[in-house]
Order: sequence, then C-alpha cells, then structure tokens
Amino acid sequence: MNRAAIIKFIDEHRAALILAVLFAVFSAAAPNFMNTYNIMTIFQGATLNAIVAVGFTVIFILGQLDLSIGAVVMLCGMLVIGLQPSLGWALAIILAVLAGSFVGFINGLLVVKAKINSFIVTLGMMIVVTGLMHLYSGGGSLAVDDFTLVDWLDTPVLPFLTPQVILTLAIVLGGSFLLRRTVAGRGFFLVGGNPETAWLAGLNRDRYLIAGFIICSTTAAIGGVTFAIRLSSMTSAAILGTRTLMSVLSAVIIGGTLMSGGKGSIMKSFFAVLMLTTLFNGIGCFGLGFEVQIFVNGLILALVVLYEAYVINRHNLMKGRRPELVQGVAPQAKSLRENS
Repeated sequence: MNRAAIIKFIDEHRAALILAVLFAVFSAAAPNFMNTYNIMTIFQGATLNAIVAVGFTVIFILGQLDLSIGAVVMLCGMLVIGLQPSLGWALAIILAVLAGSFVGFINGLLVVKAKINSFIVTLGMMIVVTGLMHLYSGGGSLAVDDFTLVDWLDTPVLPFLTPQVILTLAIVLGGSFLLRRTVAGRGFFLVGGNPETAWLAGLNRDRYLIAGFIICSTTAAIGGVTFAIRLSSMTSAAILGTRTLMSVLSAVIIGGTLMSGGKGSIMKSFFAVLMLTTLFNGIGCFGLGFEVQIFVNGLILALVVLYEAYVINRHNLMKGRRPELVQGVAPQAKSLRENS
C-alpha cells in the first residue's frame, strides 16, 4: 500500500481510528476507565447524539442545515413527559415523535416552497420551538412517577447493551442500509451532490428535501423522547439543546460528511459520536471539568474543518490535471535541457 493509499484510508476512517486510539490511551492511563460500568456509561451517553446524528447526516448530504434539532429534542422530550400521566407511554411517545416530524415538515416546506435558505428557516424554527417548549413547561421541569419503562431501558439484555443502546444501533444500521443500499437512499447523494444530474435522472428534488428535513426532525424527536424517558424527567434549561446541536454538528463533520452535500456516512457519524463521548468520558476520569471537554471538542472540530478546507482546496487545484502525462513528459524535458 503506497503513501497516498494510506493517507486516503486514514482520512476515510478517521473517526473509527481516533476512537480506537482514545480507547487504548484511556484504558492505559485514565483511572477507572476500563470497567463494565464505565463502558456501559459511554454507550448510554452516546445514544442521544447518535440517534440525532442519523437525520443530521441526511440533511448534510442534501447540502442543507438544520439548527432546530436541539430545540426539537427538548420539546419532544418535554411532551412525552408531560403527556404520559394522562395518555400513557405509548400514545405519549407517538404524539411527541409526530410533533417532531411536523416541525421537519414545516422546515422542508419553507425551504422548498418559500425558497428561504435552510440556515434562516431552521434558526427561526429553533427560536419558535424553544418558545413553545417553555410555554408548555412553564419554564420549569416536568417529571413522571411511572418508572416501568425507565427501568426496562436501563436493564442490560446483553453485555454492555441495554434496550436503549440496541434501539440506537437499530436506527443507525437501518438508516445506513436505507441510505447506501436502496435506490431511494442513493438519491439523497445525487440530489445533494449534483441537483442538475438528479433532475435529469427524474428525481424530485423538492420531495427529497422535504423528506430529509422530516427525517432529521424525527430522529431528533426520537432522541429527545428516549433521553427524557430514561431520566423520567425533562428540564427546560437551554444547555441541553445547545450541547446536542454542537456535539452532533461536530460529530457529523468529523465523520467526513461534507456541508456542501453529496458525501457522507451515517456509520462514520456514529463512530464520531462514540469518539467524542469516549473523549469526554476519559477527560472526566482524569477529574477535569466540563469546560475542558468543550475546549477539546472545539479544538478537534477546528482542526477537522481546517483539514477539510485544505483537502477541498487541493482537490480544486488538481482538478483536470493528469499526473501520468506529467511523469511521461518530465524525462523528455530534462533530456532537452541537458542537450541544449
């Protein structure tokens, strides 16, 4: 394997490789890192961001942005806790997820029909949804006293795997399969990477965009619902939504999904979420605080963005060049210079 192939392999699988390095380093150096309870904590801690990252990856592949996911997580978590006492868990979960899907539908309609940039649309929706969440909760917290589902979600059914982790893996694997192995799923890449070619291929770009926003908000709703159920409560503190948005945004970019659209992987986003969760957990094992976690998260994101900018710029500079022709001409040019 030549140097270029090695660099390409490292770049393509950077999230998984960094995750492996972090596990090795923290296992050797961090106090109380490598034990059953802590590994379960890492998997459990990654579930919210991993589920949300599935839909966020789809939006990035379409070349769009959804800033409302953190607010949707909080609203739907608040709804399922608020509705459970009167409706029961099943109906409360369904209504909360449908509310999240409706937010995505409105986002998609505004982007497609009103021709408003997705940054503006979802920024406004983030404010609206946050306001609705505060109105519903009265600006406080809600809790339930039925812990049946809570206890079930936290009970391991396999080593390191609770029902919540299994549900997360099912969503990640299912989303990855649909995106990579189905005709409709591959259409997301074509619509995001080359809209003109997608139009010539008969793909309805508007429908894909609306579907993408619905998927993004639905996964955010599922993430918020499972998070709230596990805690059996939900708070209106804005830090949860902000942290979810920033963590998922970082993970999807670190996983290699391009903001310009047309390239991305749900599995790589999942490994990036696991990597960040492992990093934060390891930092905590050393006794360092939340501020250090945020600093390291920002540092990693900045380095990845700079690297992506370098790769894209280099690709644009090399576009259209044929190195094999240059290699053939170089010896001839050298011979002419020597003979002149």
